[in-house]
Amino acid sequence: MSAVPTSKHSLADWLAYLESLHPKTIELGLDRVRTVAQRLQACEGGGVKIIVGGTNGKGSTCAMLEAIYLAAGYKTGLYTSPHLIDFNERIRLRGELATDEQIVEQLAQIETARGEISLTYFEYTTLAALLLFKQHQTDVAILEVGLGGRLDAVNIVDADCSIVTSVDVDHIEWLGDTREKIGWEKAHIFRKGKPAICSDPQPPQSVLDYAREIEADLWLFGHDFNYSADKQQWAFAGRNQRRNALAYPALRGANQLLNASAALAAIESLRERLAVPQQSVRQGLIQAVLPGRFQIIPGQPTVVLDVAHNPHAAAVLAHNLDSMAYFPYTHAVVGMVNDKDCDEVIRKFGRKVDHWYCASLDGERSRSGQDIAERVRKQLPADAEGLPTVTVFDSPAAAYDSARSKASDNDRIVVFGSFLTVAAVLQHLGRPAV
Repeated sequence: MSAVPTSKHSLADWLAYLESLHPKTIELGLDRVRTVAQRLQACEGGGVKIIVGGTNGKGSTCAMLEAIYLAAGYKTGLYTSPHLIDFNERIRLRGELATDEQIVEQLAQIETARGEISLTYFEYTTLAALLLFKQHQTDVAILEVGLGGRLDAVNIVDADCSIVTSVDVDHIEWLGDTREKIGWEKAHIFRKGKPAICSDPQPPQSVLDYAREIEADLWLFGHDFNYSADKQQWAFAGRNQRRNALAYPALRGANQLLNASAALAAIESLRERLAVPQQSVRQGLIQAVLPGRFQIIPGQPTVVLDVAHNPHAAAVLAHNLDSMAYFPYTHAVVGMVNDKDCDEVIRKFGRKVDHWYCASLDGERSRSGQDIAERVRKQLPADAEGLPTVTVFDSPAAAYDSARSKASDNDRIVVFGSFLTVAAVLQHLGRPAV
């Protein structure tokens, strides 16, 4: 769509317009978006603001924060990205998806206010979320960083509390090729004198140095907060607060207690402004949902959906698969984009996968299924039994159908490699993302 849409146009029209508007999909920098935000007074109001960054674990931490604050009776706003199926997944108000009409109203305001300033798709949508949080007078707004931290549009917000969940090598063309460089970028969501939560068990020195340089109130996992667990329940210990006899989070996976601990540390750090009773923590942890994060589809064979797309996330997924019951064979449907470390992701799985179904994705960043297959064959040569097998498909849906036809009821199918891969299979199965 080339003509400028109005408030009477559909959300689909607006999104098509935004995609065509800016010359670059990603253009890091805060000057343009901050200027438009000031014109709109977008960052004013919206209650307590929490920014969540990190390589992996951001979405899970945001989901738990939202669920706990909702259970405590607060008006919440949640902004995350990317979406799996519907754009509206990115903006939630009191736990409900923002409507098309609500989003279009904000986009029309932004279009008028920006004047001669060019904004990216992500900058538009970040401003739309902030305007909705302001309009709905949220008590607490939770915003997930899109990429990095220092130059991400979310960083225009003067956060009351910031969380860095993990630091690993990803997006090297924008953030650097070492954990130290990437950590420095992510640490820039910290604020002077404000709680700065870091749940990475081994944070890069650059994160610690930056927090101390700006005099942030740094909370470190293993020093300022921690958790303990047995098979039935777990407990959180913060600086001045303990929460015992907690049920395991509804979100599955080995890393979720680490993410939950980061959420509870943030909640403790903000308790003078937003008190949260123990029952709300318990209720929130068992109600938090996040599609595509070790999501298990009911029925047989067992189907696991996970958006793991970098080596760190792949290692966590591989560990979580090991923690499941025995399955005779594991079938993996994988599709990836070309700026991810495909070889290292494959290595993390090793011989855990018996049959690989390598799919091409749509879009200019897509890695071909053929390329993935060649890398699997090189990394994991077939053994005497001819395993793993490797086949190529034009789409995740076709790859999934093949896996489904070959898997017995006792086998396991794992779908991973990209948000795009998981979204394609969810849509193919006719399942909503939320």
